Amino acid sequence: MINGKRIAVVMPAYNAERTLEQTVNALPDVVDIKILVDDFSNDHTAALSERLGVRTFIHDANYGYGRNQQTCYREALAAGADIVVMVHPDYQYSPDLVSAIAGMVASGVYDMALGSRILGAGALKGGMPLYKYVANRFLTAFQNIFLGVKLSEYHTGFRAFSRKLLQTLPLLENSDDFVFDNQMIAQAVLFGFQIGEISCPTRYFKEASSINFRRSVKYGVGVLTTTACFLAHRMGIIRAPIFDAAGRRVTMQYYSASVHGS
Repeated sequence: MINGKRIAVVMPAYNAERTLEQTVNALPDVVDIKILVDDFSNDHTAALSERLGVRTFIHDANYGYGRNQQTCYREALAAGADIVVMVHPDYQYSPDLVSAIAGMVASGVYDMALGSRILGAGALKGGMPLYKYVANRFLTAFQNIFLGVKLSEYHTGFRAFSRKLLQTLPLLENSDDFVFDNQMIAQAVLFGFQIGEISCPTRYFKEASSINFRRSVKYGVGVLTTTACFLAHRMGIIRAPIFDAAGRRVTMQYYSASVHGS
């Protein structure tokens, strides 16, 4: 708990058995609620999560990274979280920084906080492939121009959100794929939420999850499409569901859940 606000960490997981325990053990004491959503893994991720005392939800099919997050946020809100921090259970991002990133939101200054791999110039040192670094810089510069904000990166998976933001954004309109992350930032900008950043070193190693070149290209195209939709919606040219205030929020139950732990 920080400033009287309950902190939940959510972990969207798929085949994370090898790194999950290390991630959970590194979470700080300020975390009040630990939630893992297993996206129909082929390994023993869910069973290990239960043994670690994490609230565990199991998808009845492999729905994708974006849908996994929808479940994470829905269950965190249902558990009474005031601030929700997404931590990938592959130990690529440092769980030690949960207190820092949650504190930015708990201060009331920011509604969303991002753990940037670019601030501090640690991305390449941490092992980020050069082509991903170059694409990151290009896409970030592109979106800063057309979204009208100044962020160091839009593509980090380490994030914190206020309860109000998660209740407001039409997250069920977003993609089930990796571009969900980028759509969420664009939504936050359009809806007028304040976004802050902290420096977050990252680790690239064999067990850490990372999308391949083909999926990276698909993600990049999705980022460009999201930006185009943002502009067209704001100018009144189209009515994009992901930017519609009347869009679907995280209230629909679309999975078979098995809850264990506490």
